[in-house]
Amino acid sequence: MDVVQLSADEVRRLQLRAQGFLGARPKGGVPGMLERLGAVQLDTISVLARSHELVPYARLGAVGRDAIERAYWGNGTAGAFEYWAHAASVIPMADWPLFGFRRRAYVQRGWRWHKVPEGICDEIRARLRADGPLTTKELGGAKASAEWWDWSDHKIGIEWLLDIGEVVCVERVGWRRVYDLAERAVPAELLAQDPDDEACLTALVAKAGRALGVATRGDLADYYRVRQDQVDAVVEAAGLVPVEVAGWKQRAWADPGALEAPVRGRHATTLLSPFDSLVWDRARASRVFGFDHRLEAYVPKAKRVHGYFAMPLLTGGRLAGRVDPARDGRTLVARQVSFEPWAVRTAARAEASAAALAVALWRAAGWVGCDDVRVERIVPDGVDPVLIGAALKEAAPA
Repeated sequence: MDVVQLSADEVRRLQLRAQGFLGARPKGGVPGMLERLGAVQLDTISVLARSHELVPYARLGAVGRDAIERAYWGNGTAGAFEYWAHAASVIPMADWPLFGFRRRAYVQRGWRWHKVPEGICDEIRARLRADGPLTTKELGGAKASAEWWDWSDHKIGIEWLLDIGEVVCVERVGWRRVYDLAERAVPAELLAQDPDDEACLTALVAKAGRALGVATRGDLADYYRVRQDQVDAVVEAAGLVPVEVAGWKQRAWADPGALEAPVRGRHATTLLSPFDSLVWDRARASRVFGFDHRLEAYVPKAKRVHGYFAMPLLTGGRLAGRVDPARDGRTLVARQVSFEPWAVRTAARAEASAAALAVALWRAAGWVGCDDVRVERIVPDGVDPVLIGAALKEAAPA
């Protein structure tokens, strides 16, 4: 069979569609989006909103934040669960059996970050059975000291039971995990399924392929954080087809469904969470979009280039720059806007980029309850601030 030849531009568009940014919006609201992506990464940082809220906003528009939480957690019902995917992520509950390979690996190892104190797991099981669902604080405390890594015995125990699948994070309250016994939280028909490691990995690689459209073995491995040799062992069984992408040195695979229909439709204009699955893999973002993405929240302030929580600006199917946002009362503040050089190279491109920025800022402002927008700094310095001001005025809601 002849290997399908794809241009880099075709791959970029296929990936945008697979991720829900090109063509029709994902069907089924937030649950449909979660099923399409397979995992939505969680993170503690909250600027405009937390990352797991920004992900559906970017694809679906101004969906209510309460509606997002209900769709993920269902107030403790079995819509989704939190577990280790690309990182700590919200995952559709239907995919519970597919992470059996990871749970078994933790059991075989015997520990993850901390040795589990003797007897603590029995105590936690009894408490959850009698009084659950419970937070770590309710179980006996999260930390032994102020250091993030210095967990209390109860925190060590509950996280270990989460790792091996005896308990489930059924929702977040504030930013605290709420834990319950898996036998109560996971539907019985899912608990009864026990696919072997090969079946788990085959299904997850297939899901990663659908979520990305076209991907290298490294891309497929990174999506759910499996090993590349594990991808190699199951990629054919996963139903992905080999393709060659112009300019790519690596081998690539495509979801056959992605190749069947022409890629067309509306392009989203929006700000992305730095943890969005479109950009969470820095190597992939660079290869597909020519965009060198880096979170600078943990970089010393003096060494930051783009800002604390710089959000990529997606417009016209390209990543045109970054916005470092903040809030000042009811004003959404762009502390720094950093355009990619190509996005402002000509007067026409600068005008289009300014218009896209204005649309993205005003939409985000409305979603988080702000009624004004302010841009404090523009990079590169040659971009006319009058142009930005005019675009913001033009895009402002009536």
